[in-house]
Amino acid sequence: MYPVFRTTALCAAISLSLVTAVRAEDATTLDTVQVTATRIERPLDEALASVTVLERADIEASQAPDLLDLLGRQVGIDIARTGGPGGGSALFLRGGNSNHALILIDGIRVGSTGQGVFDFAHLPVEQIERIEIVRGPRAALWGSDAIGGVVHIFTRDPSRASVRATAGSYGRAGASAGAGFGDERQGFGFTAGYQRLRGFSATNPDSVFSYDPDDDGYRNRNLSLRGRTTLGNQVLAFQAIGTNADVEFDQGTTEARNSSGGITLAGALGDRWSHQLTLGHAREDLDTVSGFSNAFQSRRTSLDWINTLQVGADARLNLGVNWQQEDGASSNIFDGRIFDEQRISKALFAGYGGRFGDHVLDFSLRRDDSSQYGGATTGNAAWGWDLSEALQVRLSWGEGFRAPNFNELYYPDGGFGFAGNPDLRPESSQTWETGLEFRPADGHRIGLSAYRSRVRDLIAFAAPGTNNAININRAELEGVELEYRFDRGGWTAGGNLAWQDAVDARTDAPLLRRAKRKAHADVGYRFGNGLELGLDGDYVSDRADFGADLEAYALAHLRLAWQFDPSWRIEARIENLTDREYTMVYGYNTPGRSGLLSLVWNGKD
Repeated sequence: MYPVFRTTALCAAISLSLVTAVRAEDATTLDTVQVTATRIERPLDEALASVTVLERADIEASQAPDLLDLLGRQVGIDIARTGGPGGGSALFLRGGNSNHALILIDGIRVGSTGQGVFDFAHLPVEQIERIEIVRGPRAALWGSDAIGGVVHIFTRDPSRASVRATAGSYGRAGASAGAGFGDERQGFGFTAGYQRLRGFSATNPDSVFSYDPDDDGYRNRNLSLRGRTTLGNQVLAFQAIGTNADVEFDQGTTEARNSSGGITLAGALGDRWSHQLTLGHAREDLDTVSGFSNAFQSRRTSLDWINTLQVGADARLNLGVNWQQEDGASSNIFDGRIFDEQRISKALFAGYGGRFGDHVLDFSLRRDDSSQYGGATTGNAAWGWDLSEALQVRLSWGEGFRAPNFNELYYPDGGFGFAGNPDLRPESSQTWETGLEFRPADGHRIGLSAYRSRVRDLIAFAAPGTNNAININRAELEGVELEYRFDRGGWTAGGNLAWQDAVDARTDAPLLRRAKRKAHADVGYRFGNGLELGLDGDYVSDRADFGADLEAYALAHLRLAWQFDPSWRIEARIENLTDREYTMVYGYNTPGRSGLLSLVWNGKD
């Protein structure tokens, strides 16, 4: 295995050299707030986990053309996409499988009940207010899927009217608009958008399926709504988002309709007691028209009730219950209805944590019970020590599990020797992690993490004699992550480095499409006349794929923005500045040098 833990010493040396170069006596406490790592709003230094928070200002400054591009720049995340925007995609968090990351939108679980994944390609960045990425297991609070971590997306909450118009290469054109109304007690807002691309050929002659050199286009219509009102000392709120996308691929098209939303009642129930009650629903409909037309429907309804008790000056106790019903159905043009299944899961969880002098503790425990796979118990424990107001070290241990999806359970054998297995057990994992965070007052931030995970009972289509689904595989995942950010005066700069080793524990073969080394860097400067100039760079090492080894590649991107009026802004970005040829998935194309131009109007508050 690649000796990633040998790299820890090097990373620590780099971090400490940066630490000593910054005056610790100017340090201040951390004030960034997150909700995903602890399921309640807590300062980032009490999360005791590797957390990345992207605010709306960060998203806009990045000028990322889509969500996958934005996520691919973050430490610990590998992206694989088949073709251009709208094409199928996979996200690997800390080397885990694509269904080892829990995906939430406004607190609602949105992964498909069929494949267990969420397709980020259809969620526009114009609809996103904030992203929280928690690396490491969070099953003890969130349940199934959070083996590698959690990606939590919060939709826009527009406080003022705004309009964005975009045009670019490959026939790209789009527009979005949003507006908000109300005051602190009640309000309503919406964001609506449309985009289309002529695209380029998704595949090339290396494709093992089909190759057609025509352009594969994409269209997306999207709308989000949110509102709130006060009821005494309670706040009643709702949020919903829906996307409708048409994806062209060689020899066919897919219509993908995704929607999710929830209603939340939250507030104080006593001097030291608060709660949040959420009813949520998510659905996905995929209709594919090709030589083998098929359809899939995914439905999930959930109810969560979290109670937070203040049990000390700086300690809290969280008690929660969860109920969810999952439905999935699949059909094709030849066989009609293939399966139509349902399962119900219930869970109880508790968490305790807080600050005790220079020490921070966090413990959580959860019990899930399902009508289909039985039960699963998971726990998490973490300790942090504030060596100074700016420097914290931490150590954590956590368990994760993933319930088998409906395709793995119920998909029938179509004559190819691959079929589901209703007796599958959940996959499970254990992870150890250590890290440090250094945040002095003068604009610097340094983060270092080292982790080691063992995943058991991985599901593979490898049953002897049939190739049906079976719990057989094991995976070993370990890595080191280093992050740095600087923001002071007109300068912004930052980057991240990740070394990881993700292997099949039985064969020691690398897991596919996951790079052993990955890096991102960016630098920008804000001039006094409203002009901003920035340069981004990405490096991905070689990876194994089905039937080929993918070469390493490095990309550079140039961005320019000009706030020429308090309400008007123009943005320009050149992707793949050197027109580098590279491959994410064997047999599928990636874009060459391309441009993106946007005009933005933001109304007055």
